[in-house]
Amino acid sequence: MRLLTQFSALVLALAMATTAWAQACPGSPSPIVSQPLPPPPMGRDLRKLIAPGGTVEKVAGGFLFTEGPVWHPSGQLFFSDIRGNKTYKWNPKEGVTPYREPSNKANGLAFDPQGRLVFCEHSGRRLSRLEKDGRIVTVVDRYQGERLSSPNDLAITPDGSIYFTDPPHNLPKGEAREIDFSGVYRLRPNGEMQLIDKEMDGPNGLAFSPDRKTLYVADTTKQQLWAFDVAADGSASRKRLFAETTPTWEPGALSRPDGLKTDVRGNVYVAVVETGVWVFDKNGRHLGIIPVPEKTANVAFGDADSRTLYITASTGLYRIRLKNRGWVVGK
Repeated sequence: MRLLTQFSALVLALAMATTAWAQACPGSPSPIVSQPLPPPPMGRDLRKLIAPGGTVEKVAGGFLFTEGPVWHPSGQLFFSDIRGNKTYKWNPKEGVTPYREPSNKANGLAFDPQGRLVFCEHSGRRLSRLEKDGRIVTVVDRYQGERLSSPNDLAITPDGSIYFTDPPHNLPKGEAREIDFSGVYRLRPNGEMQLIDKEMDGPNGLAFSPDRKTLYVADTTKQQLWAFDVAADGSASRKRLFAETTPTWEPGALSRPDGLKTDVRGNVYVAVVETGVWVFDKNGRHLGIIPVPEKTANVAFGDADSRTLYITASTGLYRIRLKNRGWVVGK
């Protein structure tokens, strides 16, 4: 009963904060979309990971569909608005400003070892990169001569390898699918494309463990999280089920995993569309759910100490302070 009371208080506080924010910024945000499937209260194990006084706070709103957050050491968060066809950047002093428009409906974003921003483009059906001179160039757009479908998310390792997912769910209208499976790939620094997996229905978000020996991939369609062993040469093998996001408190309901990240202790933070941010320990044990006021798409650690979890969710950008530092794949 005490946990239910705490959860109700948290939801009420979020609603009051959202109302106050909307009144302070009339005309800028679009209405909050209520979660269709409220999660159960945060458990004790999850509360141990939340910083004292940490609550979900709205940073900005008024977007169409936010995704792909990534923190830059300069103190800025970059993120996508897929349906708005824009990439934005945000910092505490200037707020939100457009960064790339149009973005070819970019989704996942990541910085390579040279500090260049790499985009997963839906309408471009490619990975692209912003060069230092301002040019947008194609990184890869084909596998074995056939066009990619709609690259979704990516992770880049220090050697420059790009691991990414390519489901067909966001093919540009009127364009045909050329690859007959949903792929998880590694693009090696020499340009060679390696197929890691072709058996998932909807490969989506992906992230590495802190030691880079495990690659996690979300299958949104099946509501599953998979893990692969990553060898010293960067190859991935031994696929195994890591966890599932099916809601035990309401069997049969949708609860689809999307983007994910890990902290320095190996905990996995998964944006689950209908229910918020699910957190698992490194062994796949479910620690609890961070409730978010909108449908949740992706997460990224940020701020100077990497202890803030930024959350892209439908029309808004949110954040919550945590105790553990987030782990950045390029470090």
